[in-house]
Amino acid sequence: MSTVAVIGAGTMGHALALVYALGGHRVRLTDTNAQTLARAPALIETARATLAETGEIDGSWSAPRIADAIACTATLEDTVRGVDVVVEAIIEQPEAKRTLYAQLDALLADDAIIASNTSYLDVFPLVPERRQARTVIVHWYTPPYLVDLVDIAPGPNTDPAVVEHMRAMVEALGKVPIGFRTLVTGYVANRIQSAITTEVYRLLDEGLVTPDDVDKSVIHGLALRMPIVAVLAKADFTGLPLQQDALRNRTYTPPPPRDHSDTIDRLVAEGRTGVMAGRGFFDWGGRSPEDLFQERDRKLIALKQALRKIGRMEGS
Repeated sequence: MSTVAVIGAGTMGHALALVYALGGHRVRLTDTNAQTLARAPALIETARATLAETGEIDGSWSAPRIADAIACTATLEDTVRGVDVVVEAIIEQPEAKRTLYAQLDALLADDAIIASNTSYLDVFPLVPERRQARTVIVHWYTPPYLVDLVDIAPGPNTDPAVVEHMRAMVEALGKVPIGFRTLVTGYVANRIQSAITTEVYRLLDEGLVTPDDVDKSVIHGLALRMPIVAVLAKADFTGLPLQQDALRNRTYTPPPPRDHSDTIDRLVAEGRTGVMAGRGFFDWGGRSPEDLFQERDRKLIALKQALRKIGRMEGS
């Protein structure tokens, strides 16, 4: 059992605290925003209750047991004192991360590991030189207590033993780590998702479709097949000559990546920032984030349990 510090108690951070606690670790959770930190225990309890109700965790994981395993601490110093692993899950802004890493450098024991949850940002240039060998990317997907994929990527100076330690730690949590020899920005899943969202945002920005059109197309088209045959197995089932024809006959040019979307900029300016605000692309009817997360989680668990029974198509 390790002591794990999670820095950032927002959408990912509070959920990662739960994952590590369920793995038998002691967890300390902090955030520079007192309101975010204060909200974390309720979000953690909602997720724990859903996991218990659906049989994803056993009955011994009671609310008091989780509350005992996860301590919300107000200061960074108290959070990281004597810990083995620091999970960095703060905002994806270089200067914010650089500042945090400098603070951690002054507070951490020499052998502590820094595990960044960064999605696209190359954090290694932001890390103090003497911490480089013990810094690694350990990237999770939302919600991490249900999504099993975890990307693990070293920096140019990361000690291979640190990578192996985190791979084994993640595996012991019941997750599926994908190890990269070097940082592949965006990894695999995020690169695929980025290609999808680039196309989606162009369709929205040009007024060609509605948010509902997009989500229905994914749910009733892409999503049904993906859990069973994913992408490349689907190509095998469709037939590779048809893939050749599709590539040859394409009549439009996919959009180049952009650094913004007019649609998203407009929504954010209106305060429609997503579920936590009650509105984003969709209006969530005044329901609390806890209620919405719980409904999402119940549906994901039901799907996950069904897929365990169904299995996927696997070649060699």
